[in-house]
Amino acid sequence: MHSKSYILGIESSCDDTAAAVICNGKILSNIVATQEIHTEFGGVVPELASRAHQQNILPVVHQAIAKANIDKKDLSAIAFTKGPGLMGALLVGTSFAKSFAMGLNIPLVSVNHMQAHILAHFIDDENKEKPNFPFIALTISGGHTQIVVVKDYFEMEIIGQTLDDAIGEAFDKSAKILGLDYPGGPILDAYAQKGNPLAFPFTKPKVGPMDFSFSGLKTAVLYFVEREVKANPKFIEENMADICASIQFTIVDYVMDKLKNAVKETGIKEIAIGGGVSANSEIRKVLTEAQQKHGWKVHIPKLEYCTDNAAMVAIVGQLKYEREIFAANDVVANSRLKF
Repeated sequence: MHSKSYILGIESSCDDTAAAVICNGKILSNIVATQEIHTEFGGVVPELASRAHQQNILPVVHQAIAKANIDKKDLSAIAFTKGPGLMGALLVGTSFAKSFAMGLNIPLVSVNHMQAHILAHFIDDENKEKPNFPFIALTISGGHTQIVVVKDYFEMEIIGQTLDDAIGEAFDKSAKILGLDYPGGPILDAYAQKGNPLAFPFTKPKVGPMDFSFSGLKTAVLYFVEREVKANPKFIEENMADICASIQFTIVDYVMDKLKNAVKETGIKEIAIGGGVSANSEIRKVLTEAQQKHGWKVHIPKLEYCTDNAAMVAIVGQLKYEREIFAANDVVANSRLKF
């Protein structure tokens, strides 16, 4: 092992092509090319996503290496997202990483996208303390909602998860019902900050103590909006902030119920969040308050490490490189990769 190892991380699980370079825990570059094309379709179109990845991957990797101020020959290993995600999108990153590693004759490291969201907390940052094992991770995104007990870097156990839709989908679909653009979660969040969270009560879905269900909530929002609009066609525009605040309050309160159950069940009071929805302002606020209220120790990632990014892939790449956990060159992408 060199005293300095440079790892290139590549992330292409959904609609963002990302590359990052890490050196001994410090991120030297973190480049993301976001695909604008999906906005007009109101959701990610897999075929268009994989084509855009093919166009973006070379310039993004080139930029990441240049910004890190190194030469490609300085790289010690290449880490890439193996899954879960969209198959076509994953294939672009996987085949690029394999051929690049082969060309440079350096090790290849395969990374689980969901573990990467959790391990992003171990990126070196002067202003942030790293979690101590064991801790509870709450991974919340457009495709996942999980409560995970993290015993070590690569020893994790899912103790609760969604039985149907993911939390990000609940935000986006509710926003769509209200006529907001895609992705709707951040827009709904912005409106919610100006509204009364108790204006319209929604029932929280009933499932196991640490599991989630969001499909019923989406239906409840739909029926509620349809009913109110029938009585008053201007209902949405007149009450947009209050509706958004009420939906957001219900979702976040529901998540907190599950986290409290997980803390009670495991006795672990250290919590780390990750995934795209961890950028939500209400979740960040309520979790910060929980430190005082419940005596928890809470770790909230920087915004650039919440949404899909390659810095989190690079840190896992480094942790695996140090332990010599390499992938064979016949490794294949897996859209339904489990922990």
